Amino acid sequence: MSIQSKQPAILALADGRIFEGFAFGAIGETCGEVVFNTAMSGYQEVLTDPSYKGQLVCMTYPEIGNVGVNEEDTESRRIFVEGFIVKHYWPRPSNWRAQMPLADYLRQAGVVGIEGIDTRALVRHIRTRGAQEAVISSIDLDPQSLVRKAQASPGLLGRDLVKEVTCREAYDWDAGEWKLGAGYVRAELGGAPLVVAMDYGIKRNILRSLVANGFRVRVLPATATAADILACNPDGVFLSNGPADPAALPYASEAVRGVLGKKPVFGICLGHQLLGLAIGGVTYKLNFGHHGANHPVKDLSSGRVEITSQNHGFAVDADSVAGRAEISHLNLNDRTVEGLRGQGVPFFSVQYHPEASPGPHDSGYLFQRFRRLIEAFPRCGAQALDRVLAAEKESA
Repeated sequence: MSIQSKQPAILALADGRIFEGFAFGAIGETCGEVVFNTAMSGYQEVLTDPSYKGQLVCMTYPEIGNVGVNEEDTESRRIFVEGFIVKHYWPRPSNWRAQMPLADYLRQAGVVGIEGIDTRALVRHIRTRGAQEAVISSIDLDPQSLVRKAQASPGLLGRDLVKEVTCREAYDWDAGEWKLGAGYVRAELGGAPLVVAMDYGIKRNILRSLVANGFRVRVLPATATAADILACNPDGVFLSNGPADPAALPYASEAVRGVLGKKPVFGICLGHQLLGLAIGGVTYKLNFGHHGANHPVKDLSSGRVEITSQNHGFAVDADSVAGRAEISHLNLNDRTVEGLRGQGVPFFSVQYHPEASPGPHDSGYLFQRFRRLIEAFPRCGAQALDRVLAAEKESA
């Protein structure tokens, strides 16, 4: 498509910064918090990650669309980003797994996109001025009108977006890892340990990773209470990723508080933050968040550095959990908390995504740690996590 035939579009930020480009995907208008993702691949997984609900995502990698999209790479039931921002969109995918071009995928979902803007300038602006509300429009091309709309957008602080992305009813999950020629393989797990996975916006690759590590998985809605969770008689409880402000979910942190000490608990991303709140800590909003597949994190007990996949805009305050939990991991870019371990309570959590998709697999061992914790809990109780970590250190 020539530049002359493309439809103009504008990205307007709440602080008045304007970026002019061209529409792709759905024609229309959308608003949300604008953030950037530094992954070089996996844009379909990014689009379908429920943690991006309420956000406009800018990909820093300049060429997007060249591998198209396919049904197998989705991380949830639909696209959850509010809008998509890229430098160069490639309309003709070149990939044997592609089933349709990215623009058609966005159009069918009604998701507005903009291409052809200077994404490096946008990223520098966000890093300097912070993530903020913005509007993408291909129907209103008045910059000042769009700035006013961005300024009126509600933002993420204090918003409960989990209720918009969670499942409505409980269900069982049995799909494991993807295999060439077979797709995602269904598992027969019979008497395997049962994990209740709380769906705050759970990614499918987390569920696949749990199954691949030998768990039966029962998924519960985010509004399930501690009594609902314990009624399933699980061997362990998993707390998932999800969107927006953890402090806006008192019902979720209360449910977590009600299962701590009664069952082994493993939390990822929002689940990690809810654990922090459940033990009496506090969370705060980061200036521009962590979104990408290349963030270095240090395990403070082993000294090992993992390259991690991340997607979050809030963090647990380190001082607020002192004496309540051990800080297990730190982000090497900004020293924010990336992991917690219970002290006399069998739980652990990480802020990053060990299931990757997209991203590296450095942290996949954490699912096996969860398995060992569940196996140790019946005989070791409150000391189960200490026993597991000691055994890991001895075998390292």
